[in-house]
Amino acid sequence: MSESPADELPFVAPCRDLAPGAPLRWIALGWCDLRAAPGTSLAFGAAIVLLSAIVTGITLRFGTGWTLLVLLSGFVFVAPVLGIAFYTISAQLARGTRPSIASAIAAGNRHLADSLVYSLILMVICLLWVRAGSAVQIFFPDDVPPKQVDLVIFFAVGSAIGSVFALAAFAASAFSLPMFVDRRSDAVTAVVTSINAVLRNRRTMAIWAVLVVLAVAIGFATGLVGLAVTMPVIGHATWHGYREAIDASAWPAQD
Repeated sequence: MSESPADELPFVAPCRDLAPGAPLRWIALGWCDLRAAPGTSLAFGAAIVLLSAIVTGITLRFGTGWTLLVLLSGFVFVAPVLGIAFYTISAQLARGTRPSIASAIAAGNRHLADSLVYSLILMVICLLWVRAGSAVQIFFPDDVPPKQVDLVIFFAVGSAIGSVFALAAFAASAFSLPMFVDRRSDAVTAVVTSINAVLRNRRTMAIWAVLVVLAVAIGFATGLVGLAVTMPVIGHATWHGYREAIDASAWPAQD
């Protein structure tokens, strides 16, 4: 398709209907990309492990277990940005070019402005999440010790509110950054496109969310070391999920 003038581009890219089993196929394709470029992918995976270890170490040294829990929960905000390198590697493999660490870093620099806008959107969601969490604290049972039923209700309400913000973050990040890597689109269009695709494929994306959580859980269960493998696979799989879910052909391709 020929490139469209900016004023003729739609506000949101069309999305396709996805089968419930599609996320398993994305994982398989992500594993294939990892095997096709093991050095580059694992290098960025190791960087994620190192960053996670530094944050965890600082938190355990100067903070509390609850602080660590909050930081680990915030991984949903950081992971998509870290995934730009993996999207770039998968895009290069799809074009038949040889991936490299330098080219992945260069791609990240090119998309820095869009990434900052995207991060700002997620930061607003995070701030609202924290504010809502603080508001829920006023409903903590006054009894000493608190009754078990009151605690269950309190944690149920808090979890439900947190789930709303986690869903918003997940929907905004599912396909937006891969669209930056693939097409010359603005941040708002990419985020709205991602939200639209998630809402139109709720069952499939719920399965995908579970797989992402399992991948992160495996990484933490192995003392963060497993993130060196699970994060590259999820990153590459996200690229294939974007390519299958979104028709962004109306936007000019990235150079």
